[in-house]
Parts: sequence; structure tokens; C-alpha cells
Amino acid sequence: MAETVAFFRPDDERAAEAAEIVAELGAEPLSDPMLAVEPTGAAPREDAAVTVLTSKTGAELVSEVGWEPAGEVVAIGSATAGALTEAGYRVDRVAGRRVEIARSDHGSTVLTDGLADAGAYVHETVLYRLVRPEGAGEAAEAAAEQTLDGACFTSSLTVEHLLEAAADRGVREAAVAGLDDAVVGAIGEPTREATETHGIAVDVVPDTADFEALAAAVVERL
Repeated sequence: MAETVAFFRPDDERAAEAAEIVAELGAEPLSDPMLAVEPTGAAPREDAAVTVLTSKTGAELVSEVGWEPAGEVVAIGSATAGALTEAGYRVDRVAGRRVEIARSDHGSTVLTDGLADAGAYVHETVLYRLVRPEGAGEAAEAAAEQTLDGACFTSSLTVEHLLEAAADRGVREAAVAGLDDAVVGAIGEPTREATETHGIAVDVVPDTADFEALAAAVVERL
């Protein structure tokens, strides 16, 4: 019987793609989405010299509201760049002094602090909120029951939401114990640090910060 590997991607094409990747690696996929998008309806300011978008979701939302930037547009990640290009935006490199950051309500301060320290005037617009979907927590139950073999965490927020779901179901302690017995992967160092802060040991961090590399690293350790 194939080992069960959980992932927590939003319930859209990302979850479907993740399931295919895990299955192709020979494991049994367990999709337990821990993030749902709630658009705020806000749009980035249009007078910035540079606007930085950090996700495909953000790129899609600014397109939907008809945002027309006067300055350069910078994407973090190939998926964000692809979504911006598809929406008709030209993607540039960082330049200029006034920088607009358009992202979720859980963006790290590393980016904004770094730009400010470099002398830029930084303004941030929250395009969407990331919330825990109703009914999330199937993976928490599996971990608590010791039937989960691997877990792929793609952000610190997915870790927090999984543990919140476990607490709501009264199995937080058992779920953490079950995750300690499983192979746990984190997509990058910030996610690893957040996971270990909650008492969950991380076994693998891939060299490349994408889901396919993360899933492959987890399955290889099973």
C-alpha cells in the first residue's frame, strides 16, 4: 500500500497539480487545503515607480480591478511573472525609489524592511486575506491517528492553520506527535523555522523552492 502524503494547497488548480505530482511519485495524495483567498477589493496605487507583486493570486486580482501602473512592475517568482504577462502587464526589474508592495495580509516584513533600509519609500496594499477554509483538518486527523506518512508545508500559515484545525478537533497534541513520526518537508527556511517553532521537526527542505521539488524530497525519505 502506498504511503500517504498530505499537502495543503488552495482548493484550485494548485491542489489538483499537487495531487498529480504526489501520485506520479508513487505516494497516495491527501489534499487538505489550509488557505482560502478573500479579496479585499483594494488596488495598488498607480503612481509608484515600482510595484512588487508576490503571488499569482495578487496578479490575477489587480488585473480584475483594472489596475494601470505608471511605473515598473516586478514579480516575485515565475508563476507571478507568468500571470502578470498573461494579463497584459510588462514585468520589469527593480528600479526607482517609490515602491508599492501588493500582496496578502500575511506577507513577511523582510521585503518591506529591506526596501526601506535601502532608502526606498515603501507603501503596501493588502489585496487579499488568507483564511482557513471551513472543514479543513483531514490531515490533522490522519496525523493524530498515525496514518500519515508525509507532509508538505508550503508556507508558515499552512502550519498554523493545520494546528488550529487540529485544536478545533481536539487532537492537536496527537497530531503533532503524528507529524513527528512522519516525514515533514518545508518549502524554504522561513517555513522550516515556523514549523519547528510549533514543535514539529522538519526532515527535508528542497534546494529549489517549488512544490514538485518539495514533494520529491518528502517521498524520497519515506
